[in-house]
Amino acid sequence: MNFLANDDAAQADVKRQRLRVWLRLLKTTRLVEATVRENLRVEFDTTLPRFDVLAALYRFETGLKMTELSAALRVSNGNVTGIVERLVADGAVLRVPVAGDKRATLVRLTNKGRDEFARMASAHAEWIANILDDLSEETCDRLISALDTVGASSKLTGREGADD
Repeated sequence: MNFLANDDAAQADVKRQRLRVWLRLLKTTRLVEATVRENLRVEFDTTLPRFDVLAALYRFETGLKMTELSAALRVSNGNVTGIVERLVADGAVLRVPVAGDKRATLVRLTNKGRDEFARMASAHAEWIANILDDLSEETCDRLISALDTVGASSKLTGREGADD
């Protein structure tokens, strides 16, 4: 009987530890994100959502349909539409009709948008490198591996065998 009580206590400790891991991940992510948001605002007079839209379009040189862009960002079309409107007005993005589909348009970066994003991405990489400067390369590798394990879990992906 005592053995079972110790086992239950050990399981409770593991659950509390995993909860602490989640809360630390969340807190750290929020702190890093707040720093990035502030740096984007101060250095580039822009927002993180705008940066994210530019980043998605940068990866797809030929452009994306609005639904594809929304899916890539994991947000609704409505969330992206206003940002794209402002980027078009600023000359960073263009709308291109899709041949054979009168209702669809592609959005893609202009040269100005591509240059603007490249400058922001370079600064962003420096900010993140600076923020994480206290982590060794080995620690970064271990963190990436641990987070990959969590991200590939069938508990999150819904795919059987993902935990293997």
